Amino acid sequence: NNPNNNRKSKAVALYNADAGLLDEFDQSADSGKSFNYSRSVVNAPKTVPAEQITAYLSRIQRGGLIQPFGCMLAIEEPSFKIIGYSENCFNLLGLNLNNVFESNQERGLIGIDARTLFSPSSGVSLVNAVGSKEISLLNPIWVHSRNTQKPFYAILHRIDVGIVIDLEPVRSGDPALSLAGAVQSQKLVVRAISRLQSLPGGDIGVLCDRVVEDVQKLTGYDRVMVYKFHDDDHGEVVSEIRSTDLEPYLGLHYPATDIPQAARFLFKQNRVRMICDCHSSQVRVIGTDELKQPLCLVNSTLRAPHGCHTQYMANMGSIASLVLAVVVNNNDSMKLWGLVVCHHTSPRYVPFPLRYACEFLMQAFGLQLYMELQLASQLVEKKVLRMQTLLCDMRLRDAPFGIVTQSPSIMDLVKCDGAALFYCGKCWLLGVTPTKSQVKDIAEWLLKNHADSTGLSTDSLADAGYPSAALLGDAVCGMVTARITSRDFLFWFRSHTAKEVKWGGAMHHPEDKDDGGRMYPRSSFNAFLEVVKSRSLPWEISEINAIHSLQLIMRDSYRMIEDSGPKGLVYTQIHDSKVQGLDELSSVACEMVRLIETASAPIFGVDSAGLINGWNAKIVELTGLQASEAIGKSLLNDIVREDSRGVVENLMCRAFN
Repeated sequence: NNPNNNRKSKAVALYNADAGLLDEFDQSADSGKSFNYSRSVVNAPKTVPAEQITAYLSRIQRGGLIQPFGCMLAIEEPSFKIIGYSENCFNLLGLNLNNVFESNQERGLIGIDARTLFSPSSGVSLVNAVGSKEISLLNPIWVHSRNTQKPFYAILHRIDVGIVIDLEPVRSGDPALSLAGAVQSQKLVVRAISRLQSLPGGDIGVLCDRVVEDVQKLTGYDRVMVYKFHDDDHGEVVSEIRSTDLEPYLGLHYPATDIPQAARFLFKQNRVRMICDCHSSQVRVIGTDELKQPLCLVNSTLRAPHGCHTQYMANMGSIASLVLAVVVNNNDSMKLWGLVVCHHTSPRYVPFPLRYACEFLMQAFGLQLYMELQLASQLVEKKVLRMQTLLCDMRLRDAPFGIVTQSPSIMDLVKCDGAALFYCGKCWLLGVTPTKSQVKDIAEWLLKNHADSTGLSTDSLADAGYPSAALLGDAVCGMVTARITSRDFLFWFRSHTAKEVKWGGAMHHPEDKDDGGRMYPRSSFNAFLEVVKSRSLPWEISEINAIHSLQLIMRDSYRMIEDSGPKGLVYTQIHDSKVQGLDELSSVACEMVRLIETASAPIFGVDSAGLINGWNAKIVELTGLQASEAIGKSLLNDIVREDSRGVVENLMCRAFN
């Protein structure tokens, strides 16, 4: 299976689960029935009707509601004719429809030139902004209402049918009212960025701790957290600063459905999200009859949250929130690594210039984080290479059992709870593993159901289709295998994720119930534990690559032992003096494998039969085909296009002759 296809299928499954959960919540609100969040998450639907997905995405992106801390206009280009507006425009802009627009009473503001609602100088500023290609870079535009002369931040962005203008009233106590105040916000952020950059490298935790401190100083929220997304999309609070009267959430894990996939997509588009008061009444957006669908509010600063989210906020005592996206480079695209989440126990508004400054801080944090992630990855690679070299040496001195009978062992290669060698019908076990008979049964299942594969990785043996997974209990959930001969395997095992995590919040109160009024962090945590009780932590790509590299190194060695029979095995055990002479060869072999695996060019190898026996990381990127899928396949018959086979076959003949 192509890894990109796997990621897409998982994303589709999560979208289905999200759509099903929100639909169930909406139905419970309409019917008055209780909504059991924990049970719903555990039993989230695998698929829902296509129209339910469409309705879910439309509700998130085109919900037709905004928060009341500002008002909104949508205009046509270049006429400035209003095609949509929020119902609170009259109140916030000081408009009197009867007196000002006598001929337009039935249509409200529809069709009116938006420039007429503002002072002449404000109208000029809006015209200049709309004439710019990169309209968002000019935000905010300072405008004044024509009737009241009250100032507003006008935040503009383009949509499919025109331009949306979010209007946020400038508050009298806002320090950004003056130029000096705006400059001060930028100075604070520049200082915060300098502090981030001055931190010693090698500790992502320290970096996260510093950023939550700086964001709290800038914004004044009661709680600020760094929330990290894991590879399986579940979330974890990895850093936190809070008022002393609030319970801690540090270390809390959330199921993937707590932050829906559609919301994550929106965070990559609009990287700052503020909810001023989860108890406030939302405001309806009215559009012209000519619009084929409601206005797209994806990038609106005023977009109203879903009722499920506001209910969750209210239950946990978080009345206001500010969420900042943490985006890092991921090859040729940008990845949503996590979020900086701010909570407040009372309504709170942060003016747009300060929010913009925080977004700038997040860009710097993302760059610094990317460098730390790269450094951490390099350190892991170095550790893996050292371990592979040691294992290679042990394999030569005591083949084939040294890698499980000596220290270090294969358990030291990757993070795991147990490991095993299945060789010639016998088992060697390390740590927490299935029994010998169960390992043998897993090997037979692999040979029967995955005969064409050189390995298998899964965080759930049950999901992978192993029929006896339930008999293994919670102790063995995840597994990686590497085939070293036609019938022999190396195994690495992991226990369930729940044993890796602990609740970091207050003790559970017996009166707390998870009904329509108790969607709460503890409920999410319990739901997460329920979801993952039959799953291990996912295997990281670097871990799979480390195992695959060891597999490449060892496969030929085991094949030689297999071909030479018992005499060859005795030979390797008793001729220590000759084995010592192979140390240099071992180092050269390991170095060659390292060079191939880490090369910046795509490299693969084939044996004399034309079967692939080497496949490095770069050729995985080029073809999208994982090494575990490519190894053992025929280059000519399975990989090369038919019209190129003649040329490749000729090259192979010249290489081997």
